Amino acid sequence: MIFQDAARREFTHSAAGVFVALFVILLTTQLIRLLGEAAQGSIAPEAVVALLGFSALNYISALLSLSAFIAVLLTLSRIYRDSEMVVWFSSGLSLTAWVRPVLVFILPLVFAIAALSLFVSPWALSQSAEYRGNLSSRKDTGQISPGAFQESSSGDQVVFVEAVAEDERYVKNVFVSSVQNQRLGVTMAAIAHQEVANSGDRFIVLENGRRYEVEPGSSELRVLEYATYGIRIETKEARGIEWTTSSMPTLALLKSDQPNFRAELLWRLGVPISAIVLVLLAIPLSFVNPRAGRSANMLLGLFTYLLYNNLLTISQAWVASGKISFAVGVFAIHVFMLGLLPLLFYRRIAVFSFARFFR
Repeated sequence: MIFQDAARREFTHSAAGVFVALFVILLTTQLIRLLGEAAQGSIAPEAVVALLGFSALNYISALLSLSAFIAVLLTLSRIYRDSEMVVWFSSGLSLTAWVRPVLVFILPLVFAIAALSLFVSPWALSQSAEYRGNLSSRKDTGQISPGAFQESSSGDQVVFVEAVAEDERYVKNVFVSSVQNQRLGVTMAAIAHQEVANSGDRFIVLENGRRYEVEPGSSELRVLEYATYGIRIETKEARGIEWTTSSMPTLALLKSDQPNFRAELLWRLGVPISAIVLVLLAIPLSFVNPRAGRSANMLLGLFTYLLYNNLLTISQAWVASGKISFAVGVFAIHVFMLGLLPLLFYRRIAVFSFARFFR
């Protein structure tokens, strides 16, 4: 029908406008947060753009779901206000006839939301964590300033470099204080450079120097002379990135029966499912009385969205703590919200039929 095609086009245009507005707000807030971290020295200024991109990819699935819900709500509310819904009902169609055009509009978005939630979002989080780890590693090994004492991020090593050689790959007169096997060691060298092992571990390789070791509480002093001496820098990159459940691949979550992994999988599956349920709920929630206020249905829609998300969060927490099973957590909230749909449709259709009867 021409009417339904026009409505779907309006759904698309409204969703695009809402998404752009929400995306700009998201980028602004994340940019402010990252700039604050850069000002405090937590991250390098040149890392802000990359981390901003990873953060945006993580939130796109939620933004698409919210944009689709608001788009259907706004479009049908406008149709009510402009009395176009009267034409719809007068042609013999009921409110439930909007289900098909709404589903045609949302289904392509659901596939995109599912791909983002299940694959892109965890990839973005893992890349963000790895990027932060690499930045921390470079801070340990690549930002040693001549003439200043530099402490490693693990806190067990202090490096002092007197000067940088003409070849910038080398430094002169290196002093390293470290604790190994409960022995305090002081290592000195005339020259040193950095190396990266095949495992990814970073080393400072000192040449032509001495190492003095002493055990606290003992008068014994051990002196070693060496031609080359490698000191591994214990960084996050060397230890490996500490994965969280939110950054783990979905396939890895499917292979595990741990409650916290199942809880994360529940959330990822819930995002595309809730997108379908929300747009269906938007059909009866979009009713607007042209003679009354125009914001009541938007407030009710916002309350419904917040309630849905909070229930999903609660179910995720319960699955993680073992209070409910994964199967119950996956279906209970969505079935509950779908159970409200017939009641909302019945209430709206009954009110409209009552108004027509007394017209």
